Order: sequence, then C-alpha cells, then structure tokens
Amino acid sequence: MANLEMLEAFCQADGVSGYEKEATRVMKSYLEGYCDEIQYDYLGSLVAHKKGVGPKVLLTGHIDEIGFCVKEITEDGYLRVHPLGGWNTRNMMAEPVTITTREGKKLPGIIGTDPKPGWPRDKAIPMEDVYVDLGVASKQEALDLGIHIGDPITPKAEFMVMNNPKYVNAKAWDDRVGAAIVTDVMRNMAGKTLACDLYCAGTVQEEVGCRGAKTVGQMVMPDLSIAIDVGGDSDTPNAPKGKAVLGSGAAICVRDNSFIAHYGLLWHMEKICEEHQIPYTTYVLGYGGTDSGEMSKVGAGSINLTISIPSRHIHSHNSMIHLNDYDAIVALLSEFVKTFDQSVFEKLKECK
Repeated sequence: MANLEMLEAFCQADGVSGYEKEATRVMKSYLEGYCDEIQYDYLGSLVAHKKGVGPKVLLTGHIDEIGFCVKEITEDGYLRVHPLGGWNTRNMMAEPVTITTREGKKLPGIIGTDPKPGWPRDKAIPMEDVYVDLGVASKQEALDLGIHIGDPITPKAEFMVMNNPKYVNAKAWDDRVGAAIVTDVMRNMAGKTLACDLYCAGTVQEEVGCRGAKTVGQMVMPDLSIAIDVGGDSDTPNAPKGKAVLGSGAAICVRDNSFIAHYGLLWHMEKICEEHQIPYTTYVLGYGGTDSGEMSKVGAGSINLTISIPSRHIHSHNSMIHLNDYDAIVALLSEFVKTFDQSVFEKLKECK
C-alpha cells in the first residue's frame, strides 16, 4: 500500500531540473537499509543497487520537476525567469513559488505578468513577460535577501488528499511518483535473493532532455531498463477518450516520440498482470518522451519499455494521481523483479 508520508516527503521537496539535491536526499533516506549501496553520478542522479547474480535490471523515475531559475533582477526588485521544463503560461499566473538561495534560504514569491495593451485574452502570455513578485520595492532589497542569478524557483502547492481519499493532489508528481515507485520496489526486495542485478535510480534533468537517464545508463549498462513516469489521463471533460484513466491501473506504453517498447517485454508485463490480477491498460502515446528514449540506446541496446501512471493536470502547480494505480505499478514491478532471471532474459532476447 502507498505510504502517504513518504509520498508527501518526495513531492514537497524542492528539486527543479539541475537542482535536485534536496529531492535525491529524501529518496536516499527511504532507500537506506534496503539496498547494498547508493551512488550518485556527476550530474546528481541517485542509483541504488541490490546485488544479484544475473542480468542487470534498471528501474528509473526522474527526480526533477519543472520550474524556473532566476534570469534577471529588475531595478524594481522583480525576478525575470527562465523556464526549466515545459510550461503553459496560462497555468501559472498568480501561483506561489519558492526561491532557494545559495545559502539554502527559502523565499516566497508570486508569479505575475502584465499583458501588453491589447493582448488577446485567449492567447498565452509569452514566457519573456513572466516575472516573480517578491514583495519588495528594489533590486537592492532582492540582493539583500541573498538572491543570485541562477537561483532555482520551485512551484509551491499543498499535498492534499481529495474527497475520495484514493485521489491525491500535489506538486511534482511528474515524476516524484516514479521515483517513489522504484523506491518502494527496492524496499519490497528486502531479504530476498534475486536472480537479477537490480538498480533503482532517481534520474535528474529529464524535463530538459533526459540527461540523467543517459549518464545513469552509461554508469549501469543495463541489460533491461524500465522508466516509470506520469502519463496523461483520459477522463477529464475535454480530454480525448482512452483507456488510461485514474484508477485503471498500470499504463503500459507501446511507444512515444522517444522510444518503441520491446514487444517481448511488453507481452511479458501484460502476462504478469493477468496472472496476478493486477489492473492495467496498454496504450500508444503520439507525443512526448521519457527516460526510455536514452536508456534503450545504451551500449548495444537495452530491452526497454515505459510504464506510466495516469495523472491529471501535469506540468502545472497541481497534479493528481490515484493510489490504486500506484499500488498496481509497485505490485507489477515487484513481481517482475522477483521472477526475472537469465532464462526469462534469453526468451526476451529471442523476440528480436
């Protein structure tokens, strides 16, 4: 069952792309004692390792979240910002943020903009017109707070169990939920002898180009890799209808714009779900990309796919998941890891 205390700790940590240390240390705190070693690559990705004899398996959830960094401090004390990750400016107006200084001080701010005269009300504001209001009157006041160019700016939102307690709202589900899932899978392997060599990673800088997945892939050189990430859901009023909705279970992705799933692994995952009554859907994504795009290309290639958790309102301050989907993915991956060995690996290789 999902641990709400752990999920809140993961989501409430500040960790925009390139500034993930606070979030990786939360992940580390929940992995210590459940694996043989924890390492970091030089970009900052966390890699936990449970030693086993057999093929190398790498499970990843990216630990970074979308946000901003300080680009300019105006004479009036406002912050011009540069986006880290994909934003729609319609989703951010008047939302609160946290600026983290080099000294670790947390400062409040509010996102604002002043649309140019005559700007169409139905058109998104250009990112260059977005600023952060610190509630100060001058550049010197901002500097006195300890703000520097490059300081990270993180969305601020409440971790909130909704009216149906299976639905949970938070910032940064994209993709702290994936990082939490791989953490729970590693914790589930405590005391078990595995016939595979298991690595679980919180990768950095996915939102700006899947950079952590590339370095972690080179570090581990996995035989098989699985990325866990959020996916769009199909049950909001204006969404195209599909199978992947909140509460429908693990969403096994056939392809996105960065990878095509290894069909032998996809079929194997579907079989595990059916044999163990784990709810799932299989879907095709016509856009986007995940860590799989980099991990599938490591070395001579890694047997690979992505498993998504349906999520509402992603790439905004607030997003929502369903805890049954979380539990389904943890159950699927735990069963997969427990039963994966050289013979299964050889069968998967024969598919190609």
